[in-house]
Amino acid sequence: MTKVRAAVRGGALAYFVDQFDIYLPIVVLAPATIYFQSASLSAGTTALLSSLVFASTLVGRPLGALVFGHFADTVGRKVTTLVAVGGFGVTTLLIACLPGHETIGAWSIGLLIFLRFIDGIFLGGEYTTAVPLAMEWSPRHKRGLYASLITSTSPWAYAVIAAITLLLLQSLPSAGLHSSYVQWGWRIPFVIGALLAAVLFRYYLKQVHEPPTERSGERHGMPFVRLVRRYPRALAQVFILMTGTWLATNMEAAVTPAQLKSHLDLSSKEVTVTMLVINASAAVAYPFLGILSQRIGRRRFYIGYGLTVLTIGAGAYTLMMAMDSGFGAVLGWAVLIGVFTVGTFGPIAAYLTERFPATIRSTGYGVGYSLAIVIPAFYQFYLRQLDDFMPGHLAPAVLIVLAGALISLGGFLGPETKDVDMTDDSTIPALR
Repeated sequence: MTKVRAAVRGGALAYFVDQFDIYLPIVVLAPATIYFQSASLSAGTTALLSSLVFASTLVGRPLGALVFGHFADTVGRKVTTLVAVGGFGVTTLLIACLPGHETIGAWSIGLLIFLRFIDGIFLGGEYTTAVPLAMEWSPRHKRGLYASLITSTSPWAYAVIAAITLLLLQSLPSAGLHSSYVQWGWRIPFVIGALLAAVLFRYYLKQVHEPPTERSGERHGMPFVRLVRRYPRALAQVFILMTGTWLATNMEAAVTPAQLKSHLDLSSKEVTVTMLVINASAAVAYPFLGILSQRIGRRRFYIGYGLTVLTIGAGAYTLMMAMDSGFGAVLGWAVLIGVFTVGTFGPIAAYLTERFPATIRSTGYGVGYSLAIVIPAFYQFYLRQLDDFMPGHLAPAVLIVLAGALISLGGFLGPETKDVDMTDDSTIPALR
């Protein structure tokens, strides 16, 4: 039981640190855009470059999942996790040391995008190894709960970043290129991210054990080839589900802050508070969603939750943007958006590890989770196309509707998995 707790705590800590790192540029760098980009750029170009900072991280994650998933399935989960954690810790620290546009010109934003891409590779490797390890240690009847406790650290991480940024914005001047926040205040959360990676590295080194061979499976030389050749339908089904999941996530996490500022004219502090409420609401909901999936089954859960995304999630977003009824109303809609856009992640750690047999579990989990990131990562281009047909502030709701439809379809196409025995490949739905 001690090893189970250590693995689940490690998975939760790993997921928190991962999500803390990935969302840093969205929240922390938003008030400091002028540090990395020329003030003479158009608003459209500035927004595009800012989105590439986030998108480059997302694009790097599938590559990391492929590389580190291979080693997790062939060498071991624990040692591969240590390498990935060390890699993104160092990369995050390097970002904290970057000079700005005033010093090195366009190289500043170029280096930021490049380092975030490298960061994405290591981040893709970290959750590819740490989460399957935790699920392989978890008892069958508690996988939904343990998975949701692990993934709930994602919105908590966003909320913590928002709280740190809010504190910094209240403490430091942030107006103008030479303000304290723009010049050095934004670096503090990145240093915190690097320190969290160091804590995670030490925890895995000292506390977490490799899962038993009967759960992690025998080693095979080419797990990715085995995944593609033997389980293409399982991979395609997971791809559909996760494409919808990431599309909804990007609308909530990446697009909403910009729309709150540009369309609703909220201040940087009000935007930060709103995003804190959205993500705290999601974090509180995750354990309930995980338990629900354990009660009714993963398949029914995803079919039903997708329908709530395209109705309640998209509806709440539309009403928040369309109604001018004050900051209090915005926070009310924010709660619904938090609960009904990103809740797919509640039981996702359990579902994806249950979906693939032990011999390719890390590769299947990592590639299935990450490959679907790529298409949603270019959300800015899709929104621009929709701008020709509708007001820009309502276009994200259309993509949320699409996301919900894909989540329901992905759930419908997949089998039920909640009762599979991870020690017995014959019970894994991917084999059928």
